[in-house]
Amino acid sequence: MAEVAASAQLGSWWITSWLPSWCPTSRCKLEEVEERMLQPIKSKFSKQFVHISNDNKLWTLVFGASAEHRTPLVLLHGFGGGVGLWALNLDALSHQRPVYAFDLLGFGQSSRACFSTDAEETEMQFVESVEEWRSALGLESMVLLGHNFGAYLAAAYSLKYPSRVKHVILVEPWGLPERPTPGDQDRPIPVWIKALGALLSPFNPLAGLRLAGPLGPVLVQTLRPDFKKKFAAIYNDNTVMEYIYHLNVQSPSGETAFKTMTIPYGWAKRPMLRRVGLIPADIPITVIYGSRSSIDGHSGNSIKEMRPDSCVEIITIRGAGHYVYADQPDDFNHRVLHILNSVR
Repeated sequence: MAEVAASAQLGSWWITSWLPSWCPTSRCKLEEVEERMLQPIKSKFSKQFVHISNDNKLWTLVFGASAEHRTPLVLLHGFGGGVGLWALNLDALSHQRPVYAFDLLGFGQSSRACFSTDAEETEMQFVESVEEWRSALGLESMVLLGHNFGAYLAAAYSLKYPSRVKHVILVEPWGLPERPTPGDQDRPIPVWIKALGALLSPFNPLAGLRLAGPLGPVLVQTLRPDFKKKFAAIYNDNTVMEYIYHLNVQSPSGETAFKTMTIPYGWAKRPMLRRVGLIPADIPITVIYGSRSSIDGHSGNSIKEMRPDSCVEIITIRGAGHYVYADQPDDFNHRVLHILNSVR
């Protein structure tokens, strides 16, 4: 079975690896559109590649480096994201302390690394890349804020390196609960969804975007017009849509790794609720949800129940969906700054 799985993944990688050449994209185009994403930011910041092991490097933005006496805030984006999607938050969050945002290994402008075909090993590759990044920058400790897949990795990192974490902020976290059994679901999964899932299972989650080739940019604008609205306050064109497109049609390294870590219909192979109670009690955890999100908010309550002697706070931001930091950026920034006030 392991050989069959490896063969399927190899086939998926072979098919998707050549697709970007058919897509109207390049690293230069990603760099150019990211520059446009970052133009509205008023704060001074630097950009650099941070080198880690195996000749990999992580693309990093650094804000407020002069406030080195304060514990830095480190932002981990979600699946399919990149540093540019924090454009509505970086100015506000970096007023009082250093803020670092970097593209996760395998995503954005960071190296498109080779990942293991084992879920636990893949998770550790991500965790070790964060630790090597921290060490390379000389950060003694951090406040980790992760969205979606980034939240999962923030929790995983805190389990492995708790001495480096002052506070964990899980924003719309992916991968916390177990996959529900059929009897636990309100409605059974329709047969057509099961069939579609079986058909697409050998492929990466965003393979369809690459299969669309030259029609990919139009597909993004058709399927996700909401992103343009979320960032309408700072962009009056298709900058955000172009950024999302170019982020996700490069070689699917991190995307393949994410698929390795999932089971059908997007559930985590190694649910974090099994382990989050092992994060030391002296590390506070804040879970942030959007009131209009489809993410199951019960996981936050579960974390609170399994950590009775620890500080666990659950925040719901009204009017926000899954991309809470962009749906209600002012409220989100205010809540995060309030959390940071408790961290030196």
